[in-house]
Amino acid sequence: MSYLDDAEFERWMRSALKTLESARRDLEFGDYNWACFKAHQVVEKALKAVLWGVGKPKIGHSLIHLLNYLAESVGMEPPEEVVHACTVLSKFYTPTRYPDVWSEGIPEEYYSRNEAEEAIKLSMRVIDWVRELWRGLSRKG
Repeated sequence: MSYLDDAEFERWMRSALKTLESARRDLEFGDYNWACFKAHQVVEKALKAVLWGVGKPKIGHSLIHLLNYLAESVGMEPPEEVVHACTVLSKFYTPTRYPDVWSEGIPEEYYSRNEAEEAIKLSMRVIDWVRELWRGLSRKG
């Protein structure tokens, strides 16, 4: 990795952290579906922070595909807990928002406080890993 764009990494991470704050507010106010969706967005932005930072941006919303592309791009294997977090959180992209995903009712009826709390914890784990990864890349660069 010869060139790292710290400013672009930081820009995406600032947005990820603001989204995390918003997810926590949604949790506090009982908007569990939105907390789950935003936990997904936190991770999407964090993964894209690294990708933009190494000059390999990627479009898309699948956390699994973004993580695999990131792993290829920087030549590393993500820890199992990060893979698990991305697998779980990927499922919160569409059904948390659209009534037509469900045969009856609305997304707001299908998510619990426990799911939202877990989603936020998983997103925080990925944030920690991304920061650790970036520090390692910065030392090598």
